Amino acid sequence: MDLLLQIGDDGLKYIGAALAMGLGAIGPALGIGMLAGRALEALGRNPDAAPVIQTNMILGIAFTEAIAIYSLVVAVMVGFVF
Repeated sequence: MDLLLQIGDDGLKYIGAALAMGLGAIGPALGIGMLAGRALEALGRNPDAAPVIQTNMILGIAFTEAIAIYSLVVAVMVGFVF
């Protein structure tokens, strides 16, 4: 309990921002890894479909990365606004 009193409100705010960013980046990182792995498997099975697979992979990565950007926005809001 004494440690929480020493940290204060500002310290807890920054810990919350770090947790929001860290936990918010785990899901997109796993999603992008699985997406790229599946795309490489599909390319190995059907190399002629490379342009279509690459387009869909990049689109999926962009949507997945948007989640990480949202968590960054929340972390910045927690750190500076609240």
